[in-house]
Amino acid sequence: MSPLAFIVAVVIVAWTYDFFNGMNDAANAIATTVSTRALTPRQAIVLARTMNFAGAFLTTEVARTIGKGIVHPDALTQAVVLGAVVGAAAWAGICTRLGIPISITHSLVAGMIGAGWVSGGLGALNLHRLTSIGYGMIFSPLGGFLGGFALMLASYWALRRLMPGVVTRIFRYGQILSAAYVSLAHGANDTQNAMGIITAALLAGNFIQEFEVPLWVIVGSAFFMALGTSVGGWRVIRTLGMRLVKLQPVQGFSAEVSAATSITAATLMGIPISTTHVISTAIMGVGAARRLSAVRWGIAGHIVAAWIFTFPGAAAIAAAAYFLITLFLVRSGG
Repeated sequence: MSPLAFIVAVVIVAWTYDFFNGMNDAANAIATTVSTRALTPRQAIVLARTMNFAGAFLTTEVARTIGKGIVHPDALTQAVVLGAVVGAAAWAGICTRLGIPISITHSLVAGMIGAGWVSGGLGALNLHRLTSIGYGMIFSPLGGFLGGFALMLASYWALRRLMPGVVTRIFRYGQILSAAYVSLAHGANDTQNAMGIITAALLAGNFIQEFEVPLWVIVGSAFFMALGTSVGGWRVIRTLGMRLVKLQPVQGFSAEVSAATSITAATLMGIPISTTHVISTAIMGVGAARRLSAVRWGIAGHIVAAWIFTFPGAAAIAAAAYFLITLFLVRSGG
């Protein structure tokens, strides 16, 4: 495969992945706003796609982690890069079609691990950086849950003297701001997945000499995520915003602020985390602050099961894609 054909293939698959990311994870970010009727689904999607696009320009630290922090640069071949992104995109597409709110970010991390491992064994993987990502996987959902729980308790205490109708009106407007915040945070973290993989491909193909994300990569990644958000992951919105726990505007506000803060903190540290994980656990946290039975734990269990299967699922598809791509390159003399 020629270097140019390789880049074109990676860009197409990476931006397809970004499109599904917009449909799946961006829907998670606005689900609570739709649930509380602070915004209509159409209004929420317009807000989310705008803030997703803007967030892509804030930092590229996560792109560096994706592009050169999972698989060592000397092991990052054409087949590894393309196999990883094919595995992530395929897994994201399957789960989005089924309405399952999985981690799109972890799909890509798993794809990189699967393709990298079968190409060069454990030695091809940056285990130190993967440990940091693992900590992010654990502590970001925990932070979302505890933050949502604490903010909800604080709100109950601070607003205890106000009439429920007044509280609802105040936070219905406040939730527009919190939805913008969580969508901006999502864009800042998740658009960088495609940026990282495309920039890694450019580096592997000698189109660039050092890992710096080109402007056209940022713009394209932001555009396709916004496009996916515009199409809308309606089934995921329904699962998170309407089935996990019945929300009021003050609860939606608390969940979104908690989730966005956790995501932003991870982004600044260059850790790719899952918006799905964090917003889901933040919703559970605000529900648990009222009473544990307010959370529909059966639905939560299905979501957790989907998270567990993401790593072996995406990694297996990526490994298979790597073998097929390698076979094609050998037969074509590439």
